[in-house]
This record gives sequence, structure tokens and C-alpha cells, in this order.
Amino acid sequence: MPELSVGANSWAVPTGSNLLDALNDAGLNVPYSCRAGSCHACLVQCVAGQPHDASPQALAADKHAQGWRLACQCRVVENLHVALFDPQQDGVPARVCGLDWFGDVLRVRLIPERGLRYQAGQHVVVWNGPVARPYSLASLPGEDGYLEFHIDCQRPGAFCDKARGLQLGDSLRLGEVRGGALHYDPDWQARPLWLLAAGTGLAPLWGILREALRQGHQGEIRLLHIARDGAAHYLAQPLLQLEGVKVELVLAQQMDEALARLSLSSRQTIALVCGGAGSVERFARRLFIAGVPRGQVFADVFVEHA
Repeated sequence: MPELSVGANSWAVPTGSNLLDALNDAGLNVPYSCRAGSCHACLVQCVAGQPHDASPQALAADKHAQGWRLACQCRVVENLHVALFDPQQDGVPARVCGLDWFGDVLRVRLIPERGLRYQAGQHVVVWNGPVARPYSLASLPGEDGYLEFHIDCQRPGAFCDKARGLQLGDSLRLGEVRGGALHYDPDWQARPLWLLAAGTGLAPLWGILREALRQGHQGEIRLLHIARDGAAHYLAQPLLQLEGVKVELVLAQQMDEALARLSLSSRQTIALVCGGAGSVERFARRLFIAGVPRGQVFADVFVEHA
């Protein structure tokens, strides 16, 4: 069996082991979200040896040449020594400038030490000490003077537990900005735009919605937010104040009835959906029944972490 090493620690793993699983099984807590090579949360650097990389094209050529790999896409096939992403050395410092609670949802606003280039709908890995999680950006580049994240703290978890103790002025670290499936395309301006979110899946859609309005979107805009209770409709007030947007706030137990009311007015409709795996699956199924072509449905699935 090949030997996997991190720093001074080495251990044997079965040939073909997924690198992300092998690292986390050893208690190293490498963050991840999608396991599909798109979020880039599980970035590691190969110091010696090479894994089998299923998605070498997922990284820029220069980063790949420097030995960086996405652990979720790699399998251990020979002795391998890797270095984990070091937020103190490689991360961007960011200061907490805003903390607001909406029920169990914590809105965190950060000012990075240096500017980050991003687009609405993208995400970034946020480090709070040794704990990291990828979070979607809810802020709008070029307008908001901060980076905004929405953290669901209903359930206990390593990152959520630490987030509850955040105070203004605290310093966090940020990894690289990555794009997922969610975005706004200027070519969509005349087309109906449906935004379907469950829980804090609203975060990236909040940024995308405002980007669409900023670019003068001409088609219908419809937003449906599913939440477990009234307090979890944490952006209700600013959403309902937007002109030209049809907003529907729905409790989780009424989700199926609300989805059944979706009626397609145009086959040109673009749908962006975000939330947990179960919610996204239900969104996608109903959109298919409603007649939205599969190629016009863009989804981002949030993964629950302990």
C-alpha cells in the first residue's frame, strides 16, 4: 500500500484511495463542499509523488504546475507527500465589520485586507482559525463595500460553533474565489428569470438578483424562498422592497403546493436554484414538469458539514 504523508505524519492507505477521504479519515479536516472539483475548497499541494488526477483541467495551468491539486478529484496510487492549504500563509486576511442575527441565520460582513475580484454567485472558503467552510458570496461587487456571507447556525457544527462567538473586528482568512454554476448572463436580459432558494441558498441568489437589476434586466423576475419558519425568511424586508420582482416567501411545509403553482409563460425561462440536496432535487423536478428545459436550469447544492 502507498504511504501518504502530511508534514511529519505518515500512514499507509489502500491503493486508489480518494485523497480527500484519506486526509479526512486521518483527522486533518480538509474542507470541501461539492466533491465535484468546482468549489476548490479541498486544495492541497503535492510536495513529493503524484496522485491520479481525474480533473487536471479544473485548475489553472500555473497552479497545477506548482503541484496544487483538488483532493476530491485525486486518488493515491504511489507514495505521496502533500501540504495542506495554510490560511495564515496563503489566505487573505479579512476583518469582521458586520454581524447580524436573523433567527438562526448569521449575516457576516467582512472587509478584506486587499481587494478580491469576484462576480455575483461565486463562493470562497472562509477560515476561522483552523476551521474552514466554503460559503457563497451574497454581496454585489462594485456596490457593496464588503463581502457578505449568510451562515445557517441552526445545527451544531465546527464552523457554526466558532461563528457564534465572532465579534466585530475579529480577523478571518479567505481562500481563493471560485465560480459555481450560478451566475448572471447579460444575454438573459429579455428572458424570464426564476430564482428558487431554500434556506441560506438565498445568499448567492441575492447577489445575482441585484446584479440582474443593476444590468437592467427586462424580463420577468420571480424569486421563491423556502424557509423553515418566518424568522428564517431573513431577507424578507429588502426583497419585498425591490421593484419589478415577484417575491414569494414560503414555509417549508408549504413547499410542494408553492412549487405546483409554478406556471411557465415562456420556454426561454432561465432558472437558478440553490439549497440543500433535497430541496434542489425537488426544485429541479418541478421545473422539469413545468417545462423549463434542462439546459436552462442552473443549480448549486449546499453540503451539510458537521
